[in-house]
Amino acid sequence: MAEVLVVVEHSGGEVKKVTLEMLTLARELGTPSAVVFGGPGVVGPLVGKLSQYGASTVYAGEDALFEEYLVAPKAAVLADLVRSTSPVAVLLGSTQEGKEIAGRLAVKLDNGLLTDVTGLDGDGTATQVIFAGSVIVKSRVTRGLPLVTVRPNSLTPTPTPTPAPASAGAQVTPLQVSVDDTARLARVVERKVEPKGARPELTEASVVVSGGRGVGSGDNFKLVEELADLLGGAVGASRAAVDSGFYPHQYQVGQTGKTVSPQLYVALGISGAIQHRAGMQTSKTIIAVNKDAEAPIFELADYGIIGDLFKVVPQAAEEIRKRK
Repeated sequence: MAEVLVVVEHSGGEVKKVTLEMLTLARELGTPSAVVFGGPGVVGPLVGKLSQYGASTVYAGEDALFEEYLVAPKAAVLADLVRSTSPVAVLLGSTQEGKEIAGRLAVKLDNGLLTDVTGLDGDGTATQVIFAGSVIVKSRVTRGLPLVTVRPNSLTPTPTPTPAPASAGAQVTPLQVSVDDTARLARVVERKVEPKGARPELTEASVVVSGGRGVGSGDNFKLVEELADLLGGAVGASRAAVDSGFYPHQYQVGQTGKTVSPQLYVALGISGAIQHRAGMQTSKTIIAVNKDAEAPIFELADYGIIGDLFKVVPQAAEEIRKRK
C-alpha cells in the first residue's frame, strides 16, 4: 500500500494522543509512516509506541536545528521528504505548531490544505466544521495530495473510544537535515516550561468540565475543578470567565482559545455564545447546567439542567463519589 506520512506530536519523551489517532486513521488510507522532529536522541523513546499503533517506518529528524529555531526547518525537511517519498496523504495535528507547519508545507509544495478536519474518508474527502462551528462541510484538496490537520479527539474509532493499536515493527530511517538560511530567520531565545498538573491536557482529554461567567469568581472555580477531578477530566473556561480573571487564559475554550472534542463536555454557567460553541460543539456528549432556560447552550446540549450550578454540581459530585 502507498505511504501516509504522519507528523508526530510529542512531549517529554511521550507520544501525544492525537498522533495515535492519526496513525489509526492513516491505516484507512495506506501504510502509516511516522515523522519525528526534535533534538538528538528524541526518537528512541517514541519508536515503541509508534510501532504499536501501526507505523511501519519512523523517519527520524534528529538535529539541534529543530530546537534552536521555530517551525521553518521542520517544514523545509518535511517538504523534501514528501517530494522523495510521494505519499498518498500527509496528516498533522491541528495544533498551533501543526497548523503552521502545514501552512508552510502547502506553500512549498503548491498544494491544497484542509485544517481542523474532524473526519477523513479513504478517498481523501474530509469533514470540517466551519464558520465558527455553524456549518459542517465535506471538502477535498483539488491541487496536490490530501494535506490535512486533524482536530484532536475527533477521529477516535467507535465503539472503542481510544486509538486502536496495530503493531507494525517500525524501521527507523534517519532524515538528512539540510535547510537554507531562510529557515533560520526566527531563533528560539528562551523556553519556559509550564508546570504540568495531574489533570490531562485540555485538547487531548476525553472529559472536559468548563466554567463560565455563571461560576461567579475564581474561588468558585474550585467547584469546576472538583467535578473534573472526579471524572478524570480537564478543566476549561469560557472567554467571559477568562476575561473576568476567574481562570488562566491557557484554559480558554472557544474560537479564540482552544478547540476540544472530548467524549464528554460539561458546561457549567456557560451561556453558549457562538464564540464558545466553535471550540467545543464537536464533543460527543454535551451536558449543560445553567439557571437561564433561554441560554443558547441548551440548543446544543444532549442533556440540560435548568438550575443553580452551586446546588446541582455538589449533588452530582456526591453521586459520583458513591459510585466509585
